[in-house]
Amino acid sequence: MKKIEAVIKPFKLDEVREALSEVGVTGLTVTEVKGFGRQKGHTELYRGAEYVVDFLPKIKIEIVVADATVEPAIDAIVKAARTGKIGDGKIFVTTVESVVRIRTGETDEAAI
Repeated sequence: MKKIEAVIKPFKLDEVREALSEVGVTGLTVTEVKGFGRQKGHTELYRGAEYVVDFLPKIKIEIVVADATVEPAIDAIVKAARTGKIGDGKIFVTTVESVVRIRTGETDEAAI
């Protein structure tokens, strides 16, 4: 099992969710986060004053999938989240040792 964490632009969330659903991902966790990479933030004008926005709003999606679903899920995220511009995001994949569904006590792949 693998945990996939994707940091994407907020307006791409619905497209990514639909793409993941099409490849069989049944659940996900979404968190509103802030950060920056190569974008390094930007400047904005507010009431005549210019100020620097260091951290940009992003969405972090977390899913846990069976090993066979990892590549289709990554492909779905990349296709749905890509705009071709800087700041499209990143995907991180880590190994999951164990999963337990609290309600039923199911473990590992039965629990995802």
